[in-house]
This record gives sequence, structure tokens and C-alpha cells, in this order.
Amino acid sequence: MNFIQKNLKGILLCIAIAVPSWFLGKYFPIIGGPVFSILIGMIITLFLKSKDNFQSGINFTSKKILQYAVILLGFGLNLSVILSTGKQSLPIIITTISTSLIIAFLLHKAMNISSKISILIGVGSSICGGSAIAATAPVIDADDNEVAQSISVIFLFNVIAALIFPTLGSILGMSTEGFGLFAGTAINDTSSVTAAATAWDGIHVGSNALDIATIVKLTRTLAIIPITLALAFLRTRKEKALNSKVNIIKIFPFFIIYFLFASIVTTIFNLSPEITGPIKELSKFFIIMAMSAIGLNTNIVNLIKNGGKPIFMGLCCWIGIALISILIQFVLNIM
Repeated sequence: MNFIQKNLKGILLCIAIAVPSWFLGKYFPIIGGPVFSILIGMIITLFLKSKDNFQSGINFTSKKILQYAVILLGFGLNLSVILSTGKQSLPIIITTISTSLIIAFLLHKAMNISSKISILIGVGSSICGGSAIAATAPVIDADDNEVAQSISVIFLFNVIAALIFPTLGSILGMSTEGFGLFAGTAINDTSSVTAAATAWDGIHVGSNALDIATIVKLTRTLAIIPITLALAFLRTRKEKALNSKVNIIKIFPFFIIYFLFASIVTTIFNLSPEITGPIKELSKFFIIMAMSAIGLNTNIVNLIKNGGKPIFMGLCCWIGIALISILIQFVLNIM
């Protein structure tokens, strides 16, 4: 009862933002519900005189609901299906992920960009955009401003990629398979991958780049597991070095284990789309809810003021991934 009294108002506010953001995301998939919810949250917080009655529920949504969303995301991953159809894209996926993380690390050192923002942009650019950021943020204990900054950067280059990549692929003379691999590895968010592949199929009648791009994108999503566990290990070791009495149980991201367990359940029992579909939709709604809470906790003025370096990092990661994806395809004679 105390939990409800403490958190209900904030949770209801996040739901009130998430519902219209959900429908806007459906209507404008190239932008997506999470971006709408962050923007609406940031605007609303400018006009709220006091968030004291809402703050506890907002914090619960931005932390716990975000973790629940990641766990439910696991039910959309049938490991055997993804690996059997997406294994040919693994060299490109591994190389592009490595490229993005290396670029983010080098720019973090060279430009003195926050380590947490650098990790979020590097992971978000290379794996699966908002979902990867959602999974990584609790592991590294990123605050809401850092999450909002990273999501904003990822969104910017998602939109650009979805708009220009179909034309770029045509100019480069890519085959349907080549473009599916390109879109699946060089665009970071699922909605933008889908938008770009659909546009390609519309230009090239009879092609089916959408299925290829979707499978490659899902294969990339699996990288969430080793990346987040590695980050958890590094954080645990760092915390232990600073404080030998630190409680490892409290900082270890068990929700990633549950995410993996959900994927294994889906794989072993070969759950049908009729079962996993609604769960995936609930996961997406939870992410939108969490992003609305993050928007409510974000200072839009500071976000704009401090946005230059993260945007440059996102640009470099994006260009690096795209170039490596094209280069590896050329070397493997897939294009």
C-alpha cells in the first residue's frame, strides 16, 4: 500500500505521456515512440512547478520499468532461428560493433567526453539503438540526462540513415542481400532499419531486403548480452577496488540474466509469434514509459548546451560503422 501511495502519481504521469507517444510512434515509425516520450517529458517538466508528488514514481519508472522492458525484450529472441539465419552476417556485425566501441573510446579520451555517455553512444550506435541504451544504462549507473543525451544522438542519425541509405545503396549498386546486410548492420534502431529496408523494397519491386535486414538486426541485438555482462564485470571490479565492502549483489545487473533466460525459454519451447508478439509490444511500451520518465528528469537547456561533443561522437561512430559494413561486404564479395 505504501508503494502505491508513494509511486502511483508518478507512474500515472509517465503512462499519460507514453500512451500518445506510443500512437505517434506508430504513425511516425522513423522517429519512434521513445523519442516522442522523451521530448514530451522534457517539455512538461518545464511547466511543472513541483515534481515532489511525482518524483518517486518517475524514478521507479526510469529505473525499474526500464529493466522490466529489457527482460520482456528477451521473449522476442529465438536464439536458434536468429543464429541459423543470421550467422553469415556475424563477421560484419562483430567488426562494426568493435569499430563503434573503439571510436567512442578514442573520442572519449581525445575530447574528454563523459565515459558513461561515450559507452551509451558507442553501444547504442553499434548494437540496437534505444534498446541497447536501455539495457546498458542501469549496468553503468548512467543518470537520466546521460540517457536522454545518448538517445537524442542515436535518433538524429537513425533518421538520416533511414532517409539516405536506400539511395546510397542504389548508387553503390548493392544487391538486395547486400542492402539488407547494410541496413541491418549500419542502422542502429529497429524502426529505422525497417523504414530503410521497406523504402528499398519499394524502389526495387520484387526484392525482399526487409526480411534480411530484420534478421541481421535481431542477430545484432544478441550482442547486448556479452556487452552488458562485460560492463557489469568491469564496474564490479572497479567498485570492489574502491570499496572492499561493496555489496556485489546490489550492483550486478540480474535483469540481463533474466533477459537471457527469456530468450532461452523462447528458444527451447519455440514460442509462437501469437505468444511473443504481445510480450514484445508490452516491452516496447515499457521502454516508452521509461523514456517519458527520463524526459521528465532531463533539463532540456543543459541537453542542448552540452550536445555538441556527443553529436560529433555519434556522427563518427555512424560513419565508421557504415564504411566498415560496406568494406567488409566488398571484401567478402556480397554487395
